[in-house]
Amino acid sequence: MADLDINDVSMSFVDRSGKELRALDRISLAIEHSEFVCLIGHSGCGKSTLLNIVAGLLTPTSGAIRCAGAVVSGTAPERAMVFQSHALLPWMTCVENVHLAVKQAFRGASRSELMDRAEQALKLVHLEHAIGKYPFEISGGMKQRVGIARAFAVQPKVLLLDEPFGALDALTRSSLQDELMRIVETTKTTVVMVTHDIDEAIFLSDRIVALSNGPAARIGRIWKIETSRPRDRLKLTTDFEGIKYRKEILEFLYKKEPFPQLAS
Repeated sequence: MADLDINDVSMSFVDRSGKELRALDRISLAIEHSEFVCLIGHSGCGKSTLLNIVAGLLTPTSGAIRCAGAVVSGTAPERAMVFQSHALLPWMTCVENVHLAVKQAFRGASRSELMDRAEQALKLVHLEHAIGKYPFEISGGMKQRVGIARAFAVQPKVLLLDEPFGALDALTRSSLQDELMRIVETTKTTVVMVTHDIDEAIFLSDRIVALSNGPAARIGRIWKIETSRPRDRLKLTTDFEGIKYRKEILEFLYKKEPFPQLAS
C-alpha cells in the first residue's frame, strides 16, 4: 500500500465575479513508503495548491487523498509541513517552538518526555547548540533547520515541503539539501516537495512530477531519477544521466509548456 494516494483530485475556486476557475484537473499519483517526490512546474500551475490539499489545509472539489490507507479530511501530525518561511514564534526559543508541535502530536505525554523529543529533533538537524536561543539570535538557514526539526519531531508518515530553501543563498541551500537527505535516509520518511529548482529536484528526488500549465493543470510528465545514492552534486553537473534529466525537464517546461503570454 502506498503511503500517499492522490486519486482523481480536482480543485476549483470561484472568483469575485462568480466564475469558476479550475486549478487542478484529475490529478492521480501514488507515492510509496520512503519515496522522495518533487513537484515542479511554472509559477501558478497549482503545485502548492496540491500540497495544501495533501496537508488537509484545502478540501478538493472532487477526488480523494489517502495517507496510509486513511482518507485525508483535515490536518494531522501524520502529515507535517514545512513552508518557505520558517514560521517560528519570535517570543519562544528554538526548543520551545519545536515543543509546541510535539505537545499537539503527543497529547498526554509528560512535559519532560515532550521536551526530550524536541531536543532530540534539534540534535537531528545539528542545532543542539541553539536549543535555548531565540529566532532573532540565529541565521536564516538555522531558522529553517528549526522548522525542519519541528516537522520531524512529530514523527510524520509524510513530510510536505513547500519550497523550504527558496529564500536562502546558494551555499546555505546546498548545505540544507545535504542535511535533509541525511535525515530522510535515517528516518525513512516519505517526502513530497515543491520546488522551482531543477537541479535541486534531480539531486533530491526518486521521482520528479511535472505539472502542466494552469488553469486545469494535470500531470504532464514523470521522471524516475535512477542515479544511485549517495549523490554527489558536483558529479551530477557533468554526469551524463544528470545532464539528460536536466535537458528533458527544461525541454518540457520551456518548449512543450511555454510561459503564458501576458496580454499587451
